[in-house]
Amino acid sequence: MKISPSLTTTGADIAPDDSLTRFVLDHSGVRGVIVRLGNTWQTIRGNGSYPSAIAELLGQVCAATALFTGHTKIDGMLSVQLRGDGPIRMLFSECTGAGQLRAIARFDEPLPPNIGPRDLGSSALLAITIESTPPGGHEPTRYQGLVGLDADTLAQAFEGYFDRSEQLPTRIALAADSRQSVGLMIQQLPSSKSDPDGWNRASLLFDTVTRDDLLDTQDGALLHRLYHEDGVRILGQRSLAFACSCSRHRVAAVLTQLGHEEALAAVVEGGQARVTCEFCHQVYCFDRIDIEALFSNSAGPSSAGLQ
Repeated sequence: MKISPSLTTTGADIAPDDSLTRFVLDHSGVRGVIVRLGNTWQTIRGNGSYPSAIAELLGQVCAATALFTGHTKIDGMLSVQLRGDGPIRMLFSECTGAGQLRAIARFDEPLPPNIGPRDLGSSALLAITIESTPPGGHEPTRYQGLVGLDADTLAQAFEGYFDRSEQLPTRIALAADSRQSVGLMIQQLPSSKSDPDGWNRASLLFDTVTRDDLLDTQDGALLHRLYHEDGVRILGQRSLAFACSCSRHRVAAVLTQLGHEEALAAVVEGGQARVTCEFCHQVYCFDRIDIEALFSNSAGPSSAGLQ
């Protein structure tokens, strides 16, 4: 179903799986985003064969990453990374301006019975990075916000990030299961002259949203139930999909960074160095001739063997 900009929701389903929908509450001076990942999340989860508890957290990170592109013009990509020294070592997700997602988790077993952000360790960090490629062939620009991770839930961790780094009142709800990953976010519009109690009202209604609401209620019906009295209006929608940015050329660049001797040492029995992408499991093979060709030009990897 094609969504027209500025459509006022009446409770009908406004979004299929794998989509991002932006909306505004006209009477409250609040903007929002809702993300629903179906096939995209199932592909990411299947690529990692994660335990259910890890998968639930990674699904929430995927939904959050897509959410954060909703009101930010991204010419490159936005990534979210949570890293620490606990049983969960890393949760990472990235979303491009075109709506392409990939994600990965690293962890140690055995895992504790109840898993949350604090299982990344006491010194864990949350980083949100935006990489943009300006027009005209200029060098890419990179912005990174970095905060300590001290929260009981991922939603609380991300709300804390916006409070400390953006000084923008933000509410976030996240949920994931084996079928889908869903995120809902609202933010107070800067310098809003709407109802002075609009943000408080929107936030109180947001508090009524449950995990089951996110996973089992269609997007349009959920927004209508919450905010029909505040003039909820759909601003736009775009598709989301799994895609990996790995390539033979990128793998070749990594091999050249290892150095000639180490790259040759990677050639195992069978006469090939095999490099497997952790995100999509694509295997790239380089034999001795390929590796020698990479180092035949000291300025960098040649085009030999990279097609």
